[in-house]
Parts: sequence; C-alpha cells; structure tokens
Amino acid sequence: MQIGYLSLLFALVLCSCGPAQPEAPSHESSHAEGAAGDHHDDHDEHHGDEHHDEEGGVHLTAAQVENMDIKLGDFSQLKLNDYLSATGVLGLPPNAYIAVNARANGFVHNVPNYVEGDFVRKGAVLGYLENPEFIDHQQRFLEVSAELAYLRQELERQETLLAADAGILKSVQRLRSEVAGKTATLAGISQRLEYLGIRTADITPENLTDRITLFAPRSGYITTISLHDGLYVEPSTELIELIDEDHLHLELEVFERDIARVEKGQRVTYRIPALGTQTFAAEIHVIGKEFNTENKTVRVHAHLQGEQPPFVEGRFAEARIWLDDQTVSALPEAAVLYEGEMAYVYISPADTTGDEVGFERLTVNPGITDNGFTAVRLIDPLPPGMRIVTEGAYYVNAQEQAGALEHKH
Repeated sequence: MQIGYLSLLFALVLCSCGPAQPEAPSHESSHAEGAAGDHHDDHDEHHGDEHHDEEGGVHLTAAQVENMDIKLGDFSQLKLNDYLSATGVLGLPPNAYIAVNARANGFVHNVPNYVEGDFVRKGAVLGYLENPEFIDHQQRFLEVSAELAYLRQELERQETLLAADAGILKSVQRLRSEVAGKTATLAGISQRLEYLGIRTADITPENLTDRITLFAPRSGYITTISLHDGLYVEPSTELIELIDEDHLHLELEVFERDIARVEKGQRVTYRIPALGTQTFAAEIHVIGKEFNTENKTVRVHAHLQGEQPPFVEGRFAEARIWLDDQTVSALPEAAVLYEGEMAYVYISPADTTGDEVGFERLTVNPGITDNGFTAVRLIDPLPPGMRIVTEGAYYVNAQEQAGALEHKH
C-alpha cells in the first residue's frame, strides 16, 4: 500500500516537470481586450473635455465667472493693527467692595426680602436696629442741653454783676469752666447720635425713639447677606456685602515675552466666551510690576469702555491688546483660503481670450486680520500678467473641489 502511494507521487512529480504547452487565446479574451481598449479611448476623450487640469488649477466659463460675481484685483496698502492675545477675568479693585455693618448693638427688624444678586441704591433702607440704649443717648442729650442753657444764663448774669463791681470773679470763672465742659459733653453726645442716624435737631421729649435705620452706604449688587428679623448684631457684624460694578475692570495675564510691547492707553477688545461672540472695548490702565513665576506672566489692568457685559466676578475673558498701526499689503479676508496649515489665494490672467478663464493657487503667508482685511506676504512672486481673486474665491474653490471629486470617480 505504501509502495503504491510512493509510485503515484513520483509519477505526478515527473508530469509537473514536463514542458508546458502555450495556450491559444480564446475568442472571448480577445473581445474583452478590444472592449477595454475602446473604453480607455473613451476615457481619454472624456478627460480631454474636463475643466480641471492635472496641476490643481480650475477653468470656468466667462458666464460662470459673471454669475458667481468673481472679481480680480490687487493688494491694498492698509494700516492694520497687530495685536497680542491674552486671557483674564473680570475683576474689581478692593475699594469696590462695600461691607454694611451695624453702627451699634441691637436687634434687627423689618428687613426687606433681599437676596444675593439684588441691586440696591445708595440710601435704600436695609432694615431697622432696635436698642433701648438709643433712648438713653437722646435723654442725656436733652438733659445736657438744658443744663448748658441754664449755665449760660447764669454766666451771663454773673458777668453783668462783675461788670458793675457787684459780682465775684471766682464765680464767673467757675461758670465759664462749667459751660465749656457741658458744651464739650453736648457736642460728643450730638456726634454719637448723628453717627447712629438720629438727627439732634429733631429730638424732643415727645419723640424719643429706640430704633435707628440701616441704610445702604453706596449703590451696588448684593453678594452676601446675613440679615434677617430678630438677629442680634454688634458693630463688628457684617450684615451685607455690596459690590459697585462702576469700578469693574479687566485683569489680564500677559506673557513675559510680550509685556515689553504693552503700554498704558492701548486699545483692548475682549469677549466673554460664555456670552457668545460679542466683543467689548477696554483700555490699558495699569501694567503690573510683579512677575508670576508659575505661569510666566505679568498682570495688566484695563478699564472697561462703552457697553459692558453682565457682571459675574471672576468670569473668564479672551482679549486682544492692539499695538501700533502699520502699513501692510492686505487682501479681503475672504480672499485668503486655508487647507490644513497652508494658506493660499487664487490667481487668474488679467487678460483672457475665448470663453474660458483659468485659475491657479498661489501659496501665501497670512498675517493679522483687522476690519475685514488680512495682511498677506507672498511666498513666491506673483507671475507677470496675473491678478488675484479678491471676491468669489470661495466659489472657485468649490468648483475645484467638485472637479477633484469627479476626477477620483
């Protein structure tokens, strides 16, 4: 059995080593090759009719150029602002924070329903503070006022007697001393009552009060509030904290490498990403003198100008610090197109004959963009007789992309 298997295997090896006979081409394969050749010729003929060349250019008819409002032009020499990018937050200086404290010990009553975020105007009533000691201060004021009035009358009488050689000098001197002492005492009581908010001119025995009014010392927004009815407070107790957004400013962090280009008075535009794309204006006011070693920046303060965003302390901002104007070669922003990291414009012959207009790409190095124009530097010179597509470059690019897609298919 094993010998028979080996004999069969040896015979197959001998057959495979024999000369191969050439196979005659069949009628079907010849027909297929002919059809392929015809198809190739048709493709070449069709490719000859395309409006897109192998070098990436694009060709449009004169009618297409007119319908797409494609216009040719040249560089404009414009003054464009260069700028530095910076980030920061909306902030307030220390004196924009107002702490409202009680001016004496007492119990709080009749507090309005204020909550954090409410705006209060200067002089608004925040509540009332009650303490029986306020009555004692007013009573003491009335008593000293009466004593002083009597002493002044007695002094006047004694001075009259002394002038007529009927009085005693020592009595006059004593009365003068007592009048001076009572005058000082009354002045002190008056100042204390005025400090508490009680007008001394209105004090009579019939209208003594045990409460004083808590007023807002300045206008602002409430950031914290711990004021409620029945609360016992002392002068050290902070009842409300207000912030005055009139002093709102922009606190920017400028990198060390850029700080030498920042000057007081430079224009700043900024936006709050949380609020969308709206931009606001500011002006550099103070350049910090302390270097942040952690993030390699210097803090710059800018005062807001014109319309301001709704204030939320610490809200993130993106800013541009505009530098001096400089004259540069510029094109409309829409004329510069981008593909990955590469920027380019389209160029076309200034004079065209026939019904077809050709467009080519020209790589450029874009710079700053301001007021709808972009500073542009050419990497290669503009070929003679060529002009730049200043309007409608988007449509030329769309036609080029469509042609490239057709070519792939």
